[in-house]
Amino acid sequence: MSDQKFLIVIGGATATGKTAMGIQLAQHFNTEIVSCDSRQFYQEMSIGTAKPTKDELEAAPHHLINHLSIATDYNVGDFEQDALEVLRNLYLKNDVALLVGGSGLFIRALCEGLDEYPDIPEEIKNDVLNLYNEKGIDALRAIVKEADPKYYEKVDLNNHVRLLRAVNVIKTSGQSFSSFQNQKKKPRDFTPIYINLSMDRAILYDRINRRVDLMMEAGLLDEVKQLIPFQHKNALQTVGYQEFFDFFKNNISLEEAIELVKRNSRRYAKRQMTWFRKDEHWKSFESGQFEDIVGFIKEKI
Repeated sequence: MSDQKFLIVIGGATATGKTAMGIQLAQHFNTEIVSCDSRQFYQEMSIGTAKPTKDELEAAPHHLINHLSIATDYNVGDFEQDALEVLRNLYLKNDVALLVGGSGLFIRALCEGLDEYPDIPEEIKNDVLNLYNEKGIDALRAIVKEADPKYYEKVDLNNHVRLLRAVNVIKTSGQSFSSFQNQKKKPRDFTPIYINLSMDRAILYDRINRRVDLMMEAGLLDEVKQLIPFQHKNALQTVGYQEFFDFFKNNISLEEAIELVKRNSRRYAKRQMTWFRKDEHWKSFESGQFEDIVGFIKEKI
């Protein structure tokens, strides 16, 4: 044991093999995994989130998976505190831990600390969500463009979750969302080592399409049906669930819903790839380069 602690961060787009790589590395370094997939926290969301299987969860100890009910209100600040507590305990017995998942905001919260945003009243959250549900993403874009042109220029305008967050802050504070960003990083007791798993785009898109088909065979439609009473929750404003909620409202056919899940998943993966490539912290590897990744980590340690 040494005083210096390391956090191996396995990021990358959806379907690039982060779960398998995380397990291999946890076994190699005899350590444990903290999940930062913001949808795998919830017990009721398994098939549509490609949650690790029972065998995978047993192959290496995992934390912050299945620890919440969908009825629970949980945000990135809660995750930051929970994950720091898990790491404090892990570092008592190991100098290395793993963080695995593709949620960039949650990775940044743990490794750098969160910018301080105002608490959003429930009434404003509901008003903004109703606006989105009734008038669509264009209504959110218009508010951000008017109130915060700086953020409008850099935000992913197809990411309704980020736009909802920005509009909530604007409505609550009367200030621009960007005025709360890029505050001083918080000191951490560990050094992150950032690894981005990448893959040829055509191969990745094929994996995504096939994975959706397998999810359907595994019972995704039934999983979504059970979640209809909670469809207003933030965790369910996401690809793989929203499309089927539309199907259950008779807005689209089942075939259309499945194709939309595939298309939206591919688009989401493309945005993730762009995000991970843009950030200079990340060292990219192909998903099969286990030995190269281990060598890179050992150099850093």
